[in-house]
Amino acid sequence: MIRRVTGRALAATAVVAATVLLLLGACGVPAEDKPRPVTPPPVPFPSTASAAPTVAETGAVTEMLYFASDDRLVPVIRRVDQVSAVDAQLRGLLAGPTPAERDDGLTSALPGAFTSAVVELVDGVAQVTVVLTAVDTGRSDGRLAYGQIVCTLSARTDVNAVLFLEGGAPLSVPRADGSLSSGPLTAGDYAVLINPR
Repeated sequence: MIRRVTGRALAATAVVAATVLLLLGACGVPAEDKPRPVTPPPVPFPSTASAAPTVAETGAVTEMLYFASDDRLVPVIRRVDQVSAVDAQLRGLLAGPTPAERDDGLTSALPGAFTSAVVELVDGVAQVTVVLTAVDTGRSDGRLAYGQIVCTLSARTDVNAVLFLEGGAPLSVPRADGSLSSGPLTAGDYAVLINPR
């Protein structure tokens, strides 16, 4: 049986369709005749950190470095072609975050803390000899600076602890709680500062 479409039914259908089109058109961004500049907000965008360490680059093996963000230590996994020597990994840490890691809100507390730092692995202890900065840089994040080195080197399978030296003698450095230690340190000494990304 064929139903006839009346004029009223056609008019009602046309009104419904027009209303739907009008509503859909109102949902978008209004068109402009010419481009206009967009001013970014005055503060950094909020962090979009995930629950896992940041992974950068490509390579056959991974190495972990710790950088800083909002007075916290943040683990970063980098992919490298082969396992780095302990001194090469320290140099990578001292070089600071990559541009992509900086875009993710990461910084380093190391600049200004030392003029140089070298490491030697002795019986599972990474002995880090530092030359402290003689000029007061106004930085007060020594816990993060030492924590970055301790956590980075302790993440290696061949490092059991990290000892800081200055002029051949043990150096007293701040732990996470602010207390000083001149003995070997592990990532556990800085656990409360680690951001569980």
